[in-house]
Amino acid sequence: MSSLTNEELEMLRRKARDIRKDILEMYAVAGGGHFGGSFSIVEILTLLYGKVMRYDPQNPKWSERDRLILSKGHANGALCGALAEFGFFPKDLLNTFNQLDSPFGMHPDMHKIPGCDMSTGSLGHGSAVAAGIALAGKADRLDYFVYLILGDGECQEGTVWESASVSAHYHLNNLIAFVDRNRISQEGMTEDVNRLEPFADRWRSFGWNVLKVDGHDFEQIYAGILAAQQSKDFPTVLIAHTIKGRGVSFMENTYKYHYADLTSEELEIARSEFDVEGE
Repeated sequence: MSSLTNEELEMLRRKARDIRKDILEMYAVAGGGHFGGSFSIVEILTLLYGKVMRYDPQNPKWSERDRLILSKGHANGALCGALAEFGFFPKDLLNTFNQLDSPFGMHPDMHKIPGCDMSTGSLGHGSAVAAGIALAGKADRLDYFVYLILGDGECQEGTVWESASVSAHYHLNNLIAFVDRNRISQEGMTEDVNRLEPFADRWRSFGWNVLKVDGHDFEQIYAGILAAQQSKDFPTVLIAHTIKGRGVSFMENTYKYHYADLTSEELEIARSEFDVEGE
């Protein structure tokens, strides 16, 4: 099985750090944002766009491209940061985030953002769209993969499980899902709000291949994706164990920064931590 080179790992870590910096500044411009769940999926997005996915930034609607559906659309800052970092549009446009007439809002708009494959925001619906796109790929005999990113709190929605059932029924082995398993939703710990465990067994019972990875470890995520791509019969879910607010010490492992407007002091602390990390 292929592994990432040291050069690739260095590039991916640098890109992930830059994307987190961009998220911080986007949400500062916007006067608030979904810091926690955006920071927790940065490594997943960085690896997909930096190594795994087939796409053309100059031709975002290329029919043979791999698709990415960010079902947890409130993490749009992370998606926009990744798309800018990998060439879909100039990074300085991110300075307009959530401003009047900007293409970038708190949730993604496929009609405005180059490289965005689906408008999302109402939780649970992205999984159904991903299943439909994967099924269309089969019908059209195209060999693209559909990558779906779900929040774990989002998996308390019934539509996620309806889609999971349909995806397995139609043997959508071209569908690879990630669950951002940071265990914290807007209202508190997922297991206190509405218990998900035994989470892996739930997915298996719906007919999915299940893999568990450290969602901040590029090598583990990459190995999981390669294994998922080899599935002959069924879709695969990677349960990615992550830290909500990853990268900023005072944001980590707390629901307080699911959505927040940082004080000037908090913003400077976060900036200083990224500067130290980047040295």
